[in-house]
Order: sequence, then C-alpha cells, then structure tokens
Amino acid sequence: MSYVINTMTNLANQTGFAFLKPGNFIMIVVALVFLYLAIAKQYEPLLLVPISFGMLLVNLYPQIMQEGGLLHYFYLLDEWSILPSLIFLGVGALTDFGPLIANPKSFLLGAAAQFGIYAAYFLAIFMKFPDKAAAISIIGGADGPTSIFLAGKLGQTAYMGPIAVAAYSYMSLVPIIQPPIMKLLTTEEERKIKMEQLRPVSKTEKILFPVIVTIIVCLILPTTAPLVGMLMLGNLFRESGVVKQLSDTASNALMYIVVIILGTSVGATTSAEAFLNVSTIKIVILGLIAFAVGTASGVLFGKLMCKLTHGKVNPLIGSAGVSAVPMAARVSQKVGAEADPSNFLLMHAMGPNVAGVIGTAVAAGIFMAIFGV
Repeated sequence: MSYVINTMTNLANQTGFAFLKPGNFIMIVVALVFLYLAIAKQYEPLLLVPISFGMLLVNLYPQIMQEGGLLHYFYLLDEWSILPSLIFLGVGALTDFGPLIANPKSFLLGAAAQFGIYAAYFLAIFMKFPDKAAAISIIGGADGPTSIFLAGKLGQTAYMGPIAVAAYSYMSLVPIIQPPIMKLLTTEEERKIKMEQLRPVSKTEKILFPVIVTIIVCLILPTTAPLVGMLMLGNLFRESGVVKQLSDTASNALMYIVVIILGTSVGATTSAEAFLNVSTIKIVILGLIAFAVGTASGVLFGKLMCKLTHGKVNPLIGSAGVSAVPMAARVSQKVGAEADPSNFLLMHAMGPNVAGVIGTAVAAGIFMAIFGV
C-alpha cells in the first residue's frame, strides 16, 4: 500500500500543478489574452504569437528557462546580441530605403520621434532606475531588437525580459496606441493634406546609401556596427541585385527562424517571479510614456514642417518616426485615409519609419558611448 501511495505522490509532484503559484495563473491569463489579440485581432501575429506562447510555456513549466532547459539556450542568443543583429539583417533585406533617399527631410522626422527615448531616460532616473535608465529608455523607439541589444551590452540582463516584452508589446499595439495621439494633435484639415509624389530613386543611389550610412555611422559611433552594419548589409543584399539568394534567405527563412527563437525566448522571460513586481510595472509604464512622447514629438515636428513648407507635409507621417517598421507607416496611412479616402501617405511615411530604425540604433550607440561600453 505504501508503495502505491509513494508512487502516486511522486507522480503528483511531477505534474505541472506542483510548480504553479497564484502569479503563474495570472501570467497564463495574460498569455492567453495576448494570443487572442494576435490570432483573433491580428495585432502583429508574427511577433505576438511566439512571445505569448513563450509566456504561456514558462508559466506552465518554469524549469524550461533554467539552465539545461530548451529556452534557456535560446535566451543566451539574446544576451549575446546575436539574434537582435540577425533581425536587423532581415529588416534591411526587407526594407526599401527609396522613400528616405527621395526625401532626406524624413531623417528629421525620424530624429524627432526619438525624443521619447531621451524623455524616458530622465524619467527612469527620476523613478529610481539610475543604472538601468538607458536600457529602459530604448523602449520609446518601439524597437524590440535594439532594446534587447542595449540591455545586453549594458549588463542589464536581469531586466532584459520586461524591457523586451514591453518594447515588443508596444510594437504590436501601435495600431491602438498611436491613432488617438495623432488625432489629438492634428486638425482634420492637416490630416487631409496630400503630399506630392516622391521622385524616382536610381539604382546607384540605393546601392550607395547602405555603404555610405555604414561608413558615417560606424566612424562616429563604432558601437552601433552590429546593428547598423547588419541593417545595411541586408539592404545591400536587396539593392545590389547580384545576391538574390542571400537577400531571399535573409528576408524569409533566416528572418522567420530568428523571429521564432527570439520571440519565444523573450516571452519565456515573463515568469511570474520576474514579471509580477513593482520594478516591472514601472518599466512597462515608462515604456508606454516614452512611446507616447515619441509619437507626439514626431507629429508635432511634422506640424512644424507643415507650417514651414506651407502645407506640403502631412503631420501624420511624423508619427512613423518610431522604428516599428512597417506598422507605424501603415497607421499613418490608415489615419490619413480616414480623413480622406483618396489620400495615400504610406510611401511618404516609410521615409521617417526607416529613419527611425537608424535613429534608434544611433541612440543606443550614444548610450553605449556615454557609459564606455
């Protein structure tokens, strides 16, 4: 009889119920909500499905993130900055820098939207995160890979999970967060502004652009080489036209493999013990404030450009200056089309959008230079 009791006790102790705590149930519910948003509402499912499933896994079986667990080794690739750099390679191979080259003023809108990063930096110091402020602030750029990269470089791996989840969550929720801010700061007349068609960009310009940007940025901020270098290498694959196989691999198979591993491992950092605490809540709030400020500063700078150009720039494209590519540009198009269905802003918004990717990487490089990394 005792043998049967011991056997049943051992079996019970090995079930998932033996590991679960009240906090795990809360995080399981959060994971299911995220899955619902990703699948039913289609809020950036490529990001949100692996993140939310990783969240579900780690709260059902916390040992999966401990040393020897599958996702622990996935997560090491985040800490070593390998996956964020490979993501940038894929983004570069997918991105057309033509709108930015055709309208260099887009760089200014991309730079203006980075104000949210620096606002978050000082807010983080005010909220008693002096040594973690830089890593937290990058959330304001709505750039998950850069957030992970900077947290790893600054030695803030303990906060990498909350920072990454906040950044990716806000990337996914761009269609919800940005439109109210954009509508609040613009008039209906401004939202109806139609912009002139962009000039054609030559193949030579598109080939030279990634090479020139790499040289300039890496000479000024060498620490940005892993991100900016991979971004521009991927774009050179795309635009050179002589390595179609490499371009296809970087933008498809490799990109999707990295997204699966990175998204799942990021989601798996959200165990109840790591996520349900005051510090994490502060980080999530700071990220939301930073993202809202970045969106607002981009729109406000767009309004300034609208005034200076006598109504030739639609302020809505300024909101795309955050580096959530191409989600933010799509939102600019959507809000503009709501005011005037014949308005087409997507290509104009892509200029600030890709400028924001470069701008966020540069901001990360500035922080690394300041802290001597």
